[in-house]
Amino acid sequence: MIKLLKKEMKLAASPLSYIFIVFGLMAFVPGYPILVSSFFVCLGLFQSFQNAREENDITYTALLPVAKGDIVRAKYAFCIVVELGYFALTSVAVLIRMTLLSEATVYRNNALMNANLVYLGFVLLILGLFNLIFVGGFFKTAYKFAKPFVAFIVAAFVVVGIGETLFHIPVLSALNAFGFEHIGLQVSVFMVGIASFALLTVVSMHRSIKNFEKIDL
Repeated sequence: MIKLLKKEMKLAASPLSYIFIVFGLMAFVPGYPILVSSFFVCLGLFQSFQNAREENDITYTALLPVAKGDIVRAKYAFCIVVELGYFALTSVAVLIRMTLLSEATVYRNNALMNANLVYLGFVLLILGLFNLIFVGGFFKTAYKFAKPFVAFIVAAFVVVGIGETLFHIPVLSALNAFGFEHIGLQVSVFMVGIASFALLTVVSMHRSIKNFEKIDL
């Protein structure tokens, strides 16, 4: 399993999957829907799946003396490594904004989503949806990925729209809290995000293993 993951990271991965991790720093950009940064890291992962398909990576890996289930697990593990790398970077940016920059005028006057724990919760939801919709959709055939990615794009931007809209509703304005204001609410949404990411990823992986086992390569 570890060797398969190394193969994914060194041979099958597109450089864009790693480069787009840097988009986690978009949490510093004022006047921009920062939740979109989570889409870009998914776009980088999409490029890796595209490269792998063009190079017949799945067929090559299936010819190795490994279980088909481990092939799926390695793909998911690679996605999770990249996603968590991006998440760690954007979390550092959020922590800086919640502490050192919590009173910065450029952020206080920003009409869009603020970088706080609620934002991180939404980020995790989008990453979980990528694993469920795109990666899970890919392993229905282990070849076709256009429709799953389009479906993910729609779902991701619906979540972005919801995230950018909810805090404009007066009773939900606390979702856009600055610093450690309304920290109980922030932590609650963040925990929901963690649970969503974990649940969507695990459900998708188990379903993908079952689907991949049925495919005649």
